[in-house]
Amino acid sequence: LKIMMIRLKLGLLFALLSIHCWGSAPIRFLLTFDDGPSGSEFANPSAQVLATLANNSTQAGIKAIFFVQTRANRSGATEIGQQIMQREFAEGHILAFHTATPQHRSHRDLSDDELASALQNGSVDIARITGSAPQFVRPPFWSYDARTLAAYQQHGMQMLLTDLSAVDGKIWGVNFSLQKHRNLKQQLADLRPRWLAGELPVVDGYTPIVVTFHDLNRYTALVLDEYLQILCQVAAELAIPTASRAFYSDKAELERAALASTTHELARPQVISGFWNRLMQ
Repeated sequence: LKIMMIRLKLGLLFALLSIHCWGSAPIRFLLTFDDGPSGSEFANPSAQVLATLANNSTQAGIKAIFFVQTRANRSGATEIGQQIMQREFAEGHILAFHTATPQHRSHRDLSDDELASALQNGSVDIARITGSAPQFVRPPFWSYDARTLAAYQQHGMQMLLTDLSAVDGKIWGVNFSLQKHRNLKQQLADLRPRWLAGELPVVDGYTPIVVTFHDLNRYTALVLDEYLQILCQVAAELAIPTASRAFYSDKAELERAALASTTHELARPQVISGFWNRLMQ
């Protein structure tokens, strides 16, 4: 009898939790890529990422936001890099600003004049491809302060950070991950209480969850299909319902979701879980 009562109580608890979960808006993964485009002539990883977004085992025709380095050596400053950015736009993705300097430099290390020049140059570079200035900016290393945030706003850009990270950026010679599933599940689990509490934005009936990858990383490009599967798997394991189409496939919806997810005020620096991110910081 005691065992039956315990099972009954557990069943009721699970039912209540399920009702609570389903009372929150289903999530939709908003994919973003930093540091590209690749200027490589050999098995270009940015091109491979585009191919996977278009055709994969989870959802065909996924649209993403690419935070580009328009004047970086071996990236946007190359002819191939320029062609990749044109292809990204032509295939319905959003081009956003990351850097317009020869190297991947923190905006906080730039003087006022250098930062203003970089933002202006990047806007011109992207507008030359898309016909309009970029709406979104992501600072290198997610590092910003009141000065850089004001500069973004002065140039008509809104800052989009991230909710989840593949931790595939600058990792000192190691470009693979043996804990892809564990890493993304832990980050989504950390975010889950805020989703349950209704603290995250809801756009078009869904809660956008911003995910960051780096399209310069050849390993990421190689296993992106697997990453897409993992994102859906960890959401299911955490009892977080996703939209029937778990990723954005409409550019206008993607833009609205990104706008709702931007950061407008100086807040506590964002900390993404994971060994390599802690090492970077």
